[in-house]
Amino acid sequence: MGNPFGFMEYARMDAPADSVQERIRHYNEFHTPLSREEQKRQGERCMNCGVPFCQSGMKINGMISGCPLNNLIPEWNSLLSLGAMKQAFDRLKLTNPFPEFTSRVCPALCEKACTCGANGEAVTVRANEYTITEFAYSQGLAAPAPPKVRTGKRVAVVGSGPSGLAAADLLNRRGHSVTVYERSDRPGGLLMYGIPNMKLEKKYITRKLDVLHAEGVDFITCADVGTEEFPAQELLDNYDRVILACGASNPRDINVGGRDAQGIHFAVDFLKSTTAALLDNGLTDGTYISAKDKAVIVIGGGDTGNDCVGTCVRHGAKSVIQLEMMPKLPDERTESNPWPEWPRVCKTDYGQEEATAVYGSDPRIYQTTVKEFLKDESGKLRGAVLIKLERGANGRMVPVEGSETEVEAQLVLIAAGFLGSESYITRAFGVETDARSNVAAEPNSHRTNIDKIYTAGDMHIGQSLVVRAIREGVDCAKEVDADLMGYSNL
Repeated sequence: MGNPFGFMEYARMDAPADSVQERIRHYNEFHTPLSREEQKRQGERCMNCGVPFCQSGMKINGMISGCPLNNLIPEWNSLLSLGAMKQAFDRLKLTNPFPEFTSRVCPALCEKACTCGANGEAVTVRANEYTITEFAYSQGLAAPAPPKVRTGKRVAVVGSGPSGLAAADLLNRRGHSVTVYERSDRPGGLLMYGIPNMKLEKKYITRKLDVLHAEGVDFITCADVGTEEFPAQELLDNYDRVILACGASNPRDINVGGRDAQGIHFAVDFLKSTTAALLDNGLTDGTYISAKDKAVIVIGGGDTGNDCVGTCVRHGAKSVIQLEMMPKLPDERTESNPWPEWPRVCKTDYGQEEATAVYGSDPRIYQTTVKEFLKDESGKLRGAVLIKLERGANGRMVPVEGSETEVEAQLVLIAAGFLGSESYITRAFGVETDARSNVAAEPNSHRTNIDKIYTAGDMHIGQSLVVRAIREGVDCAKEVDADLMGYSNL
């Protein structure tokens, strides 16, 4: 412990963000990291608690509190504060295969459970993780380290999102030969095409993919497994084990009148088109779904909806509103939501902050949904009829009669979540699914009903966080390894 009084001597200091007017002119990350010395002081704020809820990753009242990866947070906070950066990275990598991702996109469940946050400002855990990781890359500590011995076992991983990559990384380090199949043109899954560049610059994904490839992981892109070109049986015939980590990529639709209007898109398609065009040609060829000069409605109040708002602002949208079915959450914890539970409070994210600055008001409209989409004579979207919602006797949100309003819209983005795995993949492999169309597995396991096939990530547990998907991949890899070898040292 570098300084036992650090939490009393130093105030929390976060990496400053570029101004709204500056950052909406580009698609890059927009926070300036603190100096190494200042980040060391932030590490000193860690109390090295006797009971570190930050690393617990347990459920309290149905919500996860602390890190799902059980990161050894007080240990590497202390090592950071002492300047022992290599040792800090070693401790970080013991539990987290991808700190370069989680230090950018994780909502920091650890910080919400930090003891300092019970009566003050939490430790800057995520920023500390970022500093340790980027130091490691700058000093060659994250360089490829291929396994010295191969087991002769072959594993196929279908899907290259965070869970698939985590499983591939651990199994390759164990010495198994791993091939990752990805149906898109670039590996990375959700990380590559589901998260905008300003939250996670794609060069950092490529950097890690290059390391994995140098360590022996093979990647096959444009490989839509489960189709005639890449039949499921071929993988079962050629590999000792198969891991399905295809994500919960079946978007929830809004089935109301006028849904067939031109100009209504799923959020995932909108975000992917922007990222692909940004990487391919710097958004110069006009192949992406553009919000420029359009009145935009984003349906859904989660992280994906916020990402759509921020992207539309950068496109140059005429206006943006974001519909949320539920009431606005309180600005501070209520007595029924005490620390260290996950705080159910209203969060204003970067996209909403930017839209407020550009358009003059918060884009969010609570307790509201679309009753009907309106088309012009040519079938193009021209507007929508919105309706207010209230909580009914059964606790569900129901429409308020007579509350309809009509708004202009030339673009609607549906960010209403996902329903689970896509049926053509599950049918191709013959795996059972549950009532939510997630792939079913044995209790406390990732083993499916089909011999040799395992599942991990959102395809297994439903739509969730990147950090939970990584944990899914880690746990699945351990189970597959034990199955192949009779034991596991992962």
